[in-house]
Amino acid sequence: MNTALIIGDSGGIGGALGRELRDRGVAVTGLSRSENGLDVTDEASVAAALEPLDGPFDLIFVATGALEIDGHEPEKALRDLTADGLMNQVALNALGPALVLKHAQRLLPRRERAVFAALSARVGSIGDNRMGGWYSYRTAKAALNQLMHGAAVELARSHRHLCVACLHPGTVQTAFTEKYLGRHPSVPADEAAKRLADVLDRLTPEHTGGFYDYALKEIPW
Repeated sequence: MNTALIIGDSGGIGGALGRELRDRGVAVTGLSRSENGLDVTDEASVAAALEPLDGPFDLIFVATGALEIDGHEPEKALRDLTADGLMNQVALNALGPALVLKHAQRLLPRRERAVFAALSARVGSIGDNRMGGWYSYRTAKAALNQLMHGAAVELARSHRHLCVACLHPGTVQTAFTEKYLGRHPSVPADEAAKRLADVLDRLTPEHTGGFYDYALKEIPW
């Protein structure tokens, strides 16, 4: 892996992954809302941010996302579900990465190994949901998984050496999760980045379309 593009590199995980990859000798390009005005929920913004880039990139990693949007917190019960809360989550956590992939196809090599990965979450697993709640966030991540899986099937025809994957980084200590850590085991962002970088190094076209954790263990849909 020689070149990487990180979408959301100003965030906790995106920033830590950028540092880790640079330490490993990878040339990293970063884009974010705070630094570049990139809004992944706005297709025009995505197209404008990616248009000046030449590529190719061996890795494109989408690290954007949020647990709370416009004051809507993860729901504890069905009575807390709102249309705005759900649609905002889908726009940011599912549509955003899909729009990035749509406009970044030309930046991915066709004849060499490449990886397009998006941050998902274990709570997006329908088969592993035993707790309920968190309706909007769970739904958005499940939708992300479906979008990436479908794209993997399509792109395997034109990019035979590409792996499109959804990755669960574990519970990471960032501003993103600060209110929700509780007693859950968690790791610092730098440690999570090292684990993610190791997984990214191991991904092959045989993994494309899959949903994996920080140890490259497959997660049920």
